[in-house]
Amino acid sequence: MLIVPTQQMKNLNEENDVIQAHKYSSNHKSFIIKDKQCGCFYCLKIFSPTEVSSWIEDAHDGTALCPYCEIDSIISESSGFPITLDFLKKM
Repeated sequence: MLIVPTQQMKNLNEENDVIQAHKYSSNHKSFIIKDKQCGCFYCLKIFSPTEVSSWIEDAHDGTALCPYCEIDSIISESSGFPITLDFLKKM
């Protein structure tokens, strides 16, 4: 049996969280409009979803464009991940 040191396990968990969080950065309009906070992992701004005015509309749901950099790199609190500067930097 392979034993992974604790710090290495923590890094693997953080990397997995970042990968999982990316799944919430598109097709999320119905979630974002109900949330109180979202953040852009491109420009690292944290803001209210009411500031989002541009969306990429697609077959499933809309994808928000950041009101500061106009990149589709937004996650919101309904993703279940922390909307903090630290987490956005990791993404």
